Amino acid sequence: MRSLVLERKDELRIRDLDPKEALGPTDVRIAIKTVGVCGSDVHYYTHGAIGPFVVREPMILGHEAAGIIEEVGSAVQNLKVGDRVCMEPGIPDPQSRASRLGLYNLDPGVRFWATPPVHGVLRPSVVHPAAFTFKLPDNVSYAAGAMVEPLAVGFQAVSKARLTPGAIALVTGAGPIGMVTAIAALSAGCAKVIVTDVVDEKLDVARRLGPAIMTVNVRSQDLKSVIARETDGWGVDVIFECSGAAEVIADTAHHACPGGAIVLVGMPLKPVPLDVVIAQTKELRIEHVFRYAHVYPRIVALLGSNQINVDALITDTYAFEDSVEAFDYAVRPKPSSVKIQIELGK
Repeated sequence: MRSLVLERKDELRIRDLDPKEALGPTDVRIAIKTVGVCGSDVHYYTHGAIGPFVVREPMILGHEAAGIIEEVGSAVQNLKVGDRVCMEPGIPDPQSRASRLGLYNLDPGVRFWATPPVHGVLRPSVVHPAAFTFKLPDNVSYAAGAMVEPLAVGFQAVSKARLTPGAIALVTGAGPIGMVTAIAALSAGCAKVIVTDVVDEKLDVARRLGPAIMTVNVRSQDLKSVIARETDGWGVDVIFECSGAAEVIADTAHHACPGGAIVLVGMPLKPVPLDVVIAQTKELRIEHVFRYAHVYPRIVALLGSNQINVDALITDTYAFEDSVEAFDYAVRPKPSSVKIQIELGK
């Protein structure tokens, strides 16, 4: 099957590569329609590795996907041929200790699309467990369905934050994950979400997410002064750190209110400093996010009820035949770009 294959670092091409996946009794076969380009996909393209995950042989990219079911296993009862779906890309070992504790995203043996040596989904079809495949409401497009995967990271962050309605949140970094985290925070009832970045074009997109969004360009505005003004000097209830920048992480404890929470979402490239004494004297709760668990059904339901909308985040769309061009653009996108998607069919 025609697939987008990462041959090795810096070498992508469309060619025939068939993983030859057999349909099991609890599986479904899905014709892929839309795939989002994630930062991890781009990182594998430009670096050939992420931490211990090294591309040692040709690998199909892509893990943010939606499509239509074209075949179902004999034991599948909740899905049928013709259902439009999105898919959770990680397949854990159901017998692992992490999975049995409900922490399946932390299963060391999880098989995650487009994470070496597991192939991704920039190809015509994929076989996937029905348990990790979710039917899309009729009013949710394939493009929005492919956004459920990045949205899941934001909703995992909100779950870890234990947000209460009326909270004031700070989201540092207006990249795709920062944007979806802001959406998740709004859906959880935040009265105000302050989004920071150094790129005005991205902050312009953030403001379109809702009237409760306030943006701060930290190159031209003093964030501490803004937070003091907006919280009467108390500090924000929750900080969602989505930039992964060492200097930003180091400042998080200073922005939080006493008894507040810091949720670390962005991944720094190396160990970073944190003022532990400030965190201790405020008794801050520090949480971490790695992928997600148990959030897909809620996100699909919110999209279906029009409680959340991701249209503003889908800024660039390419045809499958232009996939290499799409990735080359993703390496150096325009400042206004947020989410790049590739269409394999309507």
